[in-house]
Order: sequence, then C-alpha cells, then structure tokens
Amino acid sequence: MAAALLGAVVLGGCGLARPDHSLVTFSTEASAAGSLPSPGPGAPSPESGAPSPPPAATERLVTVTRSGGFAGRTHTLTVTSDGAWTRQGARAEPEGAGRLSGAQLTRLRTAVQEADFAHPPRPAKSGGTVFDGFTYTFVRGTLRLVTDDGSVPPALTKVLDALPPFEG
Repeated sequence: MAAALLGAVVLGGCGLARPDHSLVTFSTEASAAGSLPSPGPGAPSPESGAPSPPPAATERLVTVTRSGGFAGRTHTLTVTSDGAWTRQGARAEPEGAGRLSGAQLTRLRTAVQEADFAHPPRPAKSGGTVFDGFTYTFVRGTLRLVTDDGSVPPALTKVLDALPPFEG
C-alpha cells in the first residue's frame, strides 16, 4: 500500500473551536474548598515581600507518535517550548524524560516552523511499500499530520531528526 500524507485535521477534546478558528481552552485546575487563591505574577512573595516573577509559560511544541515496525511498538515523544521532553509507550506509560540543549531546541523549533503544519507538505516520492515500516503522527497545536515510512516529506524528516530517540 503506497503511503501518503493524510493531511491536517482539527483535533477535539482539548478546547472549543470558535468561528474565527481560534481555540478556547479549558482549565483543569480545581481549587480545594476554602483554600485561598494563589497570588498572581508580581504579587509580593509571602517569604520576602518582594514581587514574585511571572511563571514561565510552557506549551507543547510538538508531539510525535511512531507506531508499527517489525515489533509493532508505539512510542510517543512530546517536547514543550522550554525543551523538556517525555517519552511514553503504547499505554501512555512513562518511558523516559529529559531536556534538550539550547542548540537542540533551536534545531527542533526551526524544523517545526519550516514544516508549516498549517499547510501540509507534499509527501516524498514513495519508494513503494515499506514492510514493517513506521507510521508517524505529528501534532502541532490543533493540527495533526500522518505519514508513513517511504513517504515522509523532507520537512517532517527534519522534525524527526531533531527529536530525542523514540526508544531508550
């Protein structure tokens, strides 16, 4: 079966799409009854009275799932905007974690930006069926791209090359 890039689709479950195509997200934080709200950024620290720095905002940079191969294994890598990464197995069990160096993070950010998920790249010319090959699912924001070994577009190959290893 010739592999092909299936395209970009909007994912559900993590927010509500508005008519202007922006995404409204929902907070999963719950406060305990009777607890005081935490102070916001710039509020005095209870210990020192000095303003606290704003929290560092991290968001998911990219998630890539690789499945298949001779052993039929599935591994998912998620990298956040600060370079922290996690690896999970088929049942979402933790398999590893780490942090990309500054140079590695820059390389991955550049590859993700060049991949332009909003405008799916053309699949590479297929060399035919890759028996026991892998299927890759790339998730960036609300966009999802799926491709197989033998037809991974060059832009997505750069993303794969910049990721930590799928297996530890």
